[in-house]
Amino acid sequence: MVTELFPGVDAIYSKYLEVPSTSQVDSPGTRHRWHVLDNNEELKQRGIEPAGTLLCVHGNPTWSYLWRSLLNHVSEHGLPWRVVAVDQLDMGFSERSGKFRRLADRVNDLGDLTGALGLTGKITTVGHDWGGIISLGWAVSHPDQLENVVLTNTAIHTAGFELPAALKLASHPAVHGWGTKTSPAFLQVTHSLAQPALAPDIRKAFMAPYTNAEKREGVANFVADIPFSQDHPSRPALDEISEAVRSLKVPALMLWGPKDPVFSDRYLRDLMSRLPHAQVHRFEGSSHLVGEDNDIATPIFQWLAGEKSSKNTSRAQSLGEYRPMLAELDSRTEDQSAAVVDINPARSLSWAELGQRVNALAAGLRQIGVEAGDRVNLLVPPGIELTTLIYACLRLGAVIVVADAGLGTKGMGRAIKGAGPSYLIGIDRALTGARLFGWPGTRIAAGDLPAAKRKLLGVAHTLPELYEAGSQAASGSRVFEPSDPDADAALLFTSGSTGPAKGVVYTHRELAAMRDTLRETYNLKAGSALVAGFAPFALLGPALGATSVTPDMDVTAPRTLTAAALADAALAVDATTVFASPAALANVLETQDALNQAQRETLEGVSLMLSAGAPIPEHLLAKVQDLVPNARVHTPYGMTEALPVTDIDLAGIRAAGAGNGVCVGTAVAGATVAIAPIDALGVAGDKPEYTPNATGEILVRAPHVKDRYDRLWITEQLSVSIPGWHRTGDVGHLDEAGRLWVEGRLGHVLRTAKGAITPVAAEHAVESVAGAGRAALVGVGPDGTQAAVVVMETVPAARKSGPAASDLARQVRAAVAATGTEVAAVLVVPSLPTDIRHNSKIDRAALAHWAAAALAGGRIRNP
Repeated sequence: MVTELFPGVDAIYSKYLEVPSTSQVDSPGTRHRWHVLDNNEELKQRGIEPAGTLLCVHGNPTWSYLWRSLLNHVSEHGLPWRVVAVDQLDMGFSERSGKFRRLADRVNDLGDLTGALGLTGKITTVGHDWGGIISLGWAVSHPDQLENVVLTNTAIHTAGFELPAALKLASHPAVHGWGTKTSPAFLQVTHSLAQPALAPDIRKAFMAPYTNAEKREGVANFVADIPFSQDHPSRPALDEISEAVRSLKVPALMLWGPKDPVFSDRYLRDLMSRLPHAQVHRFEGSSHLVGEDNDIATPIFQWLAGEKSSKNTSRAQSLGEYRPMLAELDSRTEDQSAAVVDINPARSLSWAELGQRVNALAAGLRQIGVEAGDRVNLLVPPGIELTTLIYACLRLGAVIVVADAGLGTKGMGRAIKGAGPSYLIGIDRALTGARLFGWPGTRIAAGDLPAAKRKLLGVAHTLPELYEAGSQAASGSRVFEPSDPDADAALLFTSGSTGPAKGVVYTHRELAAMRDTLRETYNLKAGSALVAGFAPFALLGPALGATSVTPDMDVTAPRTLTAAALADAALAVDATTVFASPAALANVLETQDALNQAQRETLEGVSLMLSAGAPIPEHLLAKVQDLVPNARVHTPYGMTEALPVTDIDLAGIRAAGAGNGVCVGTAVAGATVAIAPIDALGVAGDKPEYTPNATGEILVRAPHVKDRYDRLWITEQLSVSIPGWHRTGDVGHLDEAGRLWVEGRLGHVLRTAKGAITPVAAEHAVESVAGAGRAALVGVGPDGTQAAVVVMETVPAARKSGPAASDLARQVRAAVAATGTEVAAVLVVPSLPTDIRHNSKIDRAALAHWAAAALAGGRIRNP
């Protein structure tokens, strides 16, 4: 039986049937023997009436085996879905027809098969690779039966796209016959794209239908039928289907592996332009065989069950009437006082000048085609230029994409490719990266460039050119329509400290709500002066009516902020407010001895000091208070998805005292915080609670919570799975006074035999030991039996990684035991791995893997 070659597929699914052909490539009366995997018989045996049918179409060089996870998911969960996974003619275990079947023939063949199967009712097409366009060809020709469309890495059109290298090689006359037919090379290369590698029995199953050259005829013909040239015989069919797809209004889901060297993100963006209503999830790190790399069955059937919305449901009622982000700027067109200030080189713009530049740049951008909804990637350091760009885009209704250099080159590249901006505006270094790594978007230089360099970097426009063109435009052309409050306004990226950075989408209304929350919580009224030592707040200064300045520092490395640079920035605007990350403030304290008297007096004039991005210990805040003696020192808690959520000041931290975690205070204006308690294995529940001292996932509801995660439909569904709330992924508890204590990340909870243990209390205990630096508590071993391991820095720093000295280990164990946790091992490292943006969020997941390897024996390397 053929089915003996199907690991993971029940023999009951394998089915053969004779199908009359209506294809023009076949003679009248021709019948073909098709092979399919079909669970209809199993459904009948269980007495289940299908709610609908999934028609699954593989590409080249796979076969119906590609869709086994869908069949198994239905079986394991007793779902009422029929799954029909076809082997296309000349492929899999279907008949070798002896004819060259082109795109139009294959679409027609699929119609012949569904007719022979007698499929009635609503059908969901599921396609991969070239099976994607074939399934869509069936979809547009069967609109009455079509209910949904699901696509995995595929292409619907090729216009303007260069042939991918893998297909270029496979289709070359000198290689084509040998690579696709004579040898199994094309199959082997395709299978090698799996991330992680396919198990040997799975690889064998994929190879099973293609054991000799005769059986690989269809593989070769599929490659030869790729219609990249305008005169290709299949080009008319491709064009017709590609345009017809735009008329499809049924729900659509796209699941994508962005590392695919064949169907990269540019094909995803093309599909999204044709099906703009589609839900999209990109599995970062996955490649062409996305269904082998990931569980796609669970999200597909969740989506089919009706969980198709990605709109934010966790917004609380707004603090007041919606006021656009540009309202303050527009109200100060005659104001000659400073609005934004640059330190190096020294430069400033008045409110009137800033407004004029914003309008001129918006007009210039509009002249080159930037429209509302277009994504514009801004790769420009904080300062006057970035501020102008942000507000010019908001003026146009364009979506600003902020993937800052704090993500690192690799992380920034992933973010930009995932966002898929239409335009990319950057400094020379950013444009070089765009050219080198193939970042998408029409390239615009932040400054003038020599002609040769401009050509080399592929620069189409420069900001000086756009300013000039916009300034010369007739006054009537400067009239801009107000942006829809609920349209996308900004795409910001998380720090990437808990995995690949996630894109977070904010609407104009949500950005305005963030501004209003900060204004109400901290009394940041118009006329304030803000030192933005934390890049995101450069966005909000003009919207608050606050004069803003970025200190002379490398914003990608917060620890480069010195006390002198902070004081000089404060002096430049007579600052009332300072916002800086804990890592930045740590270096400010280390360099404060270099301050002169004038600089110290300047810092004495600061009335509000804010620090966020990571927990900050009380002793560090106390030193900050000494530096700014007349300021209210606050440390808000928040995240890219909602900033801020809670707030506490130094006095509040002292009043709260010691506890399990870091006390981050009470909810800010307009926000509500609750807890979803965790069980013994650290799994959070699905009901918000306010019970004091119950540890669980922190939930938040606020008018400034993000709209959604970008092109991460699965992640978004998880984050809003409790209606009305955003699941933060952090764990903590509320105390009797309603204050929130953060105990770590949900993914960092230790799952021990004695139950779930959150790490922060133990880490604080370690850090109290003489000679200890920063510490992380991680779990090593299987869930439910994990051992607690401490990985720590020492003062002075250890020269190499390894087990802690016996005396230090004894003290650490004793300190942690006081928190109720038994430590199995203590390891020291020269430096703990942290995120790039904040230089402070410890990568506990990476440390857990490292600690497991270190304790397994062998050479111990640095994490």
